[in-house]
Amino acid sequence: MAKITKKMALDYHMEGKPGKIEINPTKPYQSQTDLSLAYSPGVAYPCLEIQENEADAYRYTNKGNLMAVISNGTAVLGLGNIGALAGKPVMEGKALLFKIFAGLDCFDIEVDEHDPEKFIHTVKAISPTFGGINLEDIKAPECFEIERRLKAECNIPVMHDDQHGTAIISGAGLINALELQGKKAKDVRLVVNGAGAAAICCTRLYMALGVKRENIVMCDSKGVITTSREGLNEQKREFATSRPITTLAEAMKDADVFLGLSVK
Repeated sequence: MAKITKKMALDYHMEGKPGKIEINPTKPYQSQTDLSLAYSPGVAYPCLEIQENEADAYRYTNKGNLMAVISNGTAVLGLGNIGALAGKPVMEGKALLFKIFAGLDCFDIEVDEHDPEKFIHTVKAISPTFGGINLEDIKAPECFEIERRLKAECNIPVMHDDQHGTAIISGAGLINALELQGKKAKDVRLVVNGAGAAAICCTRLYMALGVKRENIVMCDSKGVITTSREGLNEQKREFATSRPITTLAEAMKDADVFLGLSVK
């Protein structure tokens, strides 16, 4: 792969039409009749059909093929809390991936809101537009409650990609690595460096694949997450260890698997 420079990246995003996505019509629009069907008065008929039966939105609109990538910019890639607008290039990029690899149309939506309740209210309010919601780059631990609430309160699929996308792809890597090494998941010792959304969800999936809880050590920016440390959130408490170790170097002794999901 070519070395990516700052100039290359900025030119890629700036040249021609700025950004990476656009909207194109799917119906004829050349004649007055076309426009009268697309908008007033013809558009009233599908509106009334949907009023009678909301499921008809999947027949008469793009809802069934339309995703939303939604972020508040609080945990963007390795950049951290850079804000909703600064995270827009990432969300456009994810929208592009949905289109080219899955054929799904996608809107990127940047919500300038850090309060979880207000963020949930905003996303839930706009959810009727979409067939599915991909939450992206929302910091932990708020992201866990945001996803849980939206999955429960919206009637469309909702996923937080930082958690589940990372877990699925790395879980596949773990299965292959264990096979190549001739090891079983129940026997390996796992060290996880990082304790954010991706790390927590990956570790949960690894446990579902057979890794034993007692064989896991998780570290954050302060070192090994131990049961003796005060002020742990619910997710970190889930993986706190009682072993008498405090550093990543100590945790790595005799480890079989290392999962690196920290900023540094």
